[in-house]
Amino acid sequence: MNVKPKKYLGQHFLNDEMIAKKIADALTLEGYADVLEIGPGMGVLTKYILEKPITTYVIEIDPESVEYLQANFLNLAPRIIQENVLKYDFSSAFGTRPFAIIGNFPYNISTQIVFKALENRDQIPEFAGMFQKEVAQRICETKGSKIYGILSVLVQAFYEADYLFTVPPSVFIPPPKVESGVLRLTRKADYSLPCDEKLFFRVVKSAFQQRRKTLRNSLKTYNLSDNLKANTIFDKRPEQLSVQAFIKLTLVIETDQ
Repeated sequence: MNVKPKKYLGQHFLNDEMIAKKIADALTLEGYADVLEIGPGMGVLTKYILEKPITTYVIEIDPESVEYLQANFLNLAPRIIQENVLKYDFSSAFGTRPFAIIGNFPYNISTQIVFKALENRDQIPEFAGMFQKEVAQRICETKGSKIYGILSVLVQAFYEADYLFTVPPSVFIPPPKVESGVLRLTRKADYSLPCDEKLFFRVVKSAFQQRRKTLRNSLKTYNLSDNLKANTIFDKRPEQLSVQAFIKLTLVIETDQ
């Protein structure tokens, strides 16, 4: 059956077998027996994931792609989920079981996929796949860089982030105008935070939403005491703080409330 799926949600379909195998090989297979591929398209990456000694699920919203997968991956058919991943309840497929995420992620929703994974981090020990290069770099970046930001801090609070390799536009149909980057996120052995996690998320987002300002100005809505505002940490800008420094900052704000 020859079905050509349309580009959907900004997705560019991978057309290079060696790159597909390298992405599949980013999975360590440690700490889970199931993997969910997001946006499989024509299954170029899927076939290499299926070679792994784990149970593969795929989630795809494009009906043409789903039709192609059902016709060409018969053993996978019961585990093809035709849903919008951003609205999908992972427990429908996995219950409380741990699972990894992998994919050539649609550029338009890639950061939203990361945030959804963070919300479900208790079940996701590993996350690997391909993003627009600058997004992959931002996720893996450390303090002091102009691209270090909200994604960097929130992801690295819970996961070890490794930028694995760069992928040129020529291996996609249609070719994007930018390079892509493949990364792997491995959940930390202890991924609980010693501070209020909701407050941590709010502090990080508030700080970077006004990243050119010092923390004293960007966090003024927290009604901090004069004694706390005198702390020299508030003289810094958000990109100067490591993940651990943001955790400490959240702790001092928490005790001041």
